[in-house]
Amino acid sequence: MKTNLEICIDSCNGVEACVEGGADRIELCSSLHHGGLTPSYEVLKLASGSGLPLRAMIRPKKGGFVYSSEDLKKMLDDIDMVRSFKIEGIVFGATLSKGGLDQDFLEQLISHAFGLEKTLHRAVDTLHQTIDSVEIGIKLGFDTILSSGGQKTALEGLSVLSEMQTRAAGKIRIMPGSGVNSISAKLILNQCHFDWIHSSCSIQKNDKKMTDLQSIKNLKNALI
Repeated sequence: MKTNLEICIDSCNGVEACVEGGADRIELCSSLHHGGLTPSYEVLKLASGSGLPLRAMIRPKKGGFVYSSEDLKKMLDDIDMVRSFKIEGIVFGATLSKGGLDQDFLEQLISHAFGLEKTLHRAVDTLHQTIDSVEIGIKLGFDTILSSGGQKTALEGLSVLSEMQTRAAGKIRIMPGSGVNSISAKLILNQCHFDWIHSSCSIQKNDKKMTDLQSIKNLKNALI
């Protein structure tokens, strides 16, 4: 069974590397060094002509995932911006200050994002029980959960990710992400099959992380 590759990028150069490297989908962001924020207009515009399936991060500020009413307005506007480029989906999450996913807040975003595919992002890895996000994600209408299994890397969280995959029972996709490369991907997939796997495929260059074409090719080849 094939495993597809999603690459998260935060620059126009990243879009070009994904196309040349054979990525199956791009997650569009800005500021990956902050964990990914809403992408710039320029990246959205370039990527929309790439021919690849796209999902765009909806995250207005760095730090945690507890949001205000002003944040909500900005996120709703950002969803409208993404929709204007005919991008297939969005990536978002929100938590309560006392812990747990903010289901009321997420429902407002989901209602506004009618017609778009929806990934619940690694906000789930901040939960006391990351596994609980599976039932919540299904109930809210997400089609994918991006997670490291509550650990620093997906390989470290593989036992949780495997349990999440079992609980998902085909009702939602579990997509491992964080620290995924050509080596760790094989180790992950040898233990449990996932339809999608997620990576930035970035390298440090001139004090900046940049999407690396060869890393994409290596990871893509590891999934064959």
